[in-house]
Amino acid sequence: MPRSAQELTPPWLLTALGLAATTAIAAACWTAGHVHADASLLTVARFLHVAFLVVGLGSVLAVDWFAVLWLTGKRPLGGVLDTAVALQTPIWVGLGGLVVSGLFLRPDLHSPLTLVKLGLVVAVTVNGLWAHRLGQLLEAHRSTSVPRRLLVLSGLAATVSQAGWWGACLIGFLNSQT
Repeated sequence: MPRSAQELTPPWLLTALGLAATTAIAAACWTAGHVHADASLLTVARFLHVAFLVVGLGSVLAVDWFAVLWLTGKRPLGGVLDTAVALQTPIWVGLGGLVVSGLFLRPDLHSPLTLVKLGLVVAVTVNGLWAHRLGQLLEAHRSTSVPRRLLVLSGLAATVSQAGWWGACLIGFLNSQT
């Protein structure tokens, strides 16, 4: 059943959530500079960081895999949309958990590489809100063809998501080696 404009998440709410999330990430960065975890807390934080990465990135990969199956004609669009809705919570829990556990990992906030990683985290967060909106817009096309513009925007959102998650993961790995 197509969504009416009244059923879409209001743009002001998505904007407010984006600003709140960006503020929370900035607050986490400030807090990280004032938290001094001992060895045991650092070990727990590392484990949790990896666990949240598995939950968040794994869920993103599942949604994107279903999207690839839809694009190749192996699954209906409804399957992608249902998967995306079902995995929204683990994606956001994973992302939030990464931010919180990252507080205790002694990030070097003076490192350009770390700043790029933080930029990617913000990009993934804002892009996730945009992807939510795109999913709502795609709902109207469950049984019809998807307009080219919406298809391109969805592909762009998926590309930003993958580049952001994998880029942050790579930088996290590189930072852990020093």
